Amino acid sequence: MRSPARSRPRPAAAGPGRPAGLRKRWLAAGVLAVLVALIAGVSLGPVSLPPGSVAVELLNLLPGVRLDSGLTAGEAAIVTQLRLPRVVLGLLVGGLLALAGGAYQGVFRNPLADPYLLGVAAGAGLAVTAVIALGGAMDPLVGLPLTVPLAAFVGALGAVAMTYLLGAAGGRSRSPATLILAGVAVSAFLSAGQTYLLQRHSESIQQVYAWLLGRLATAGWHDVLLVLPYFLLTAVVVLLHRRELDVLSLGDDEAAGLGLHPQRSRYLLIAAASLGTAAAVSASGLIGFVGIIVPHTVRLLAGSSYRVILPLSMLFGGAFLALTDVVARTAAAPAEIPIGVVTALLGGPFFVLVLRTARRVLT
Repeated sequence: MRSPARSRPRPAAAGPGRPAGLRKRWLAAGVLAVLVALIAGVSLGPVSLPPGSVAVELLNLLPGVRLDSGLTAGEAAIVTQLRLPRVVLGLLVGGLLALAGGAYQGVFRNPLADPYLLGVAAGAGLAVTAVIALGGAMDPLVGLPLTVPLAAFVGALGAVAMTYLLGAAGGRSRSPATLILAGVAVSAFLSAGQTYLLQRHSESIQQVYAWLLGRLATAGWHDVLLVLPYFLLTAVVVLLHRRELDVLSLGDDEAAGLGLHPQRSRYLLIAAASLGTAAAVSASGLIGFVGIIVPHTVRLLAGSSYRVILPLSMLFGGAFLALTDVVARTAAAPAEIPIGVVTALLGGPFFVLVLRTARRVLT
């Protein structure tokens, strides 16, 4: 009898998208952040290059553009063959981690959910460790082999399935707090398996340890081209379903009443986010906190609608990691700080802040 009246929440669901002008300005800010990170990442390093000349050299990569950048042939090679692939990889990995974090937060309705707290990164890490230890697959002179992201995806999906099943072991309800605790337990279990594997194959421990700390070292454009298809597939699936996350935030009953299949949407988004996480982990190692810092900051500044959070998280996440990599390369030059250490130093205090603001969710 009241079904027509219950369709009235649709305007409320559209409410988060009400400030369309603000969303356009934030979108422009996200694109600008990516461009700034791109120029800064290519310009700064052991050999500093003029940002203006770097920008002109990057424009020369466009078809039909031939401008004099003022760079020597060696400096131009540094731009296009050494630094640009690393910066682009940072943009892709950061965008994937932030996008996956935002998707997980929407699916589980918890601002603390991210690939690391849910055990997804640990599952991907265990799979990649197995590939390295058993097959010796990671050769920095060759680049990322095809088997690594596929193995990471299997490990990531297995981890998220374990977390989801463990979170429901005590009953049918999967509360946010239960899922986070299940994710911590699954991460500990998988990390123990990773440690055991390394003990049995000690000859690979230095290689795996360097990967675990996070790095964006590339063998030219090989890793970028390998990660790019996973990035595109994850971005398309998650962004096309971002409106459904707004509906899921109303609750499963309300979402079903509006014609949505909550479980099907949830599984699809989890699979897409896990695929993106697996690709990012396999290419760069374990780089934590990006999936919490960026989406939560976007939520605080630009609005709570996932139509805004997800695309902006992808842009700002890429810019954040590319700029963080600049800090990792230059802060202790000529030595290089693992990028995972830098994100942990930034993410630790931020996580405490998010934990305080999310206390009501966990209780």
